[in-house]
Amino acid sequence: MTAPRITVVIITHNRRRQLMATLARMTALPDAAPIILVDNGSTDGTAEAVADTHPDVRLIHLQENIGAVARNVAVRQVRTPYVAFCDDDTSWQPGSLTVAADTLDRYPALAAVIGRCLLEPDLAEDPVIPGLRASPVPGPAWLPGPALLSLLAGLSAFRVAAFTDAGGFSARMWLGEEDELLALDLAARGWWLCWLEDVVIHAPSRLRDPGHRRRMRLRNTLWTLWLRRPLPVVFWRTVTLLSTAPADRTTAGALLDALRGLPWVLRERAVVPTQVESGLRLLEQPRRPAERRVAG
Repeated sequence: MTAPRITVVIITHNRRRQLMATLARMTALPDAAPIILVDNGSTDGTAEAVADTHPDVRLIHLQENIGAVARNVAVRQVRTPYVAFCDDDTSWQPGSLTVAADTLDRYPALAAVIGRCLLEPDLAEDPVIPGLRASPVPGPAWLPGPALLSLLAGLSAFRVAAFTDAGGFSARMWLGEEDELLALDLAARGWWLCWLEDVVIHAPSRLRDPGHRRRMRLRNTLWTLWLRRPLPVVFWRTVTLLSTAPADRTTAGALLDALRGLPWVLRERAVVPTQVESGLRLLEQPRRPAERRVAG
């Protein structure tokens, strides 16, 4: 048998029913890959259910919920050159893992490919996808798809060497736009990201705990902005973000959380190279509604 080229990493927390359905789909794929599951301190019997039902899945059971950093824990155990991240309620579609691995084989300067998300139950395209497809970020002619300066972790397959080079996901961010910082750090190191039409992932259409998630997303977006952008951009983008966010307690809480992190942000601040900043500014220019994207 041919040695596997890609490993699937799933993180979960107290979502046993959704996870078991995902594992059933992912292990039944014609191009099924080895799976590493990190249980982020679940108390609902997740670890026991996985061990009983899917003994071939490598299970890492953590004692606490460490958020996206659980992916870093899993990647340290990966022995294939590539890793595909999968949420506990999403599923890569037949052939997509193979397409991702083939593409990463072909282009050694490519850090990650980001796929096309179709929302269940009607499989409509996620609203963020047109923006990825129409990305204005300049890229080399060899790129197999539009160049990106953002990631959607659950729709992405990574070159493990690139992921490790950039340090993986920040422990500061926990969850919510945690992939923005990783994308910029990859680009700053000369790695490329691109979107691929033929990599398809199905996902649920409803957000989980939207108030709490929105607070973390805004906080992390502010932190990424303050960490990696030039000071004039930091000022006007912060004003823009806060003026366009709902004027409510969630936004106020996100700003307070972000301000509390200023000491470490200032210590760790490292502005992206000029070419990366130029790409970000292109993304921030006004565009037609169909071309707008959620994250740079």
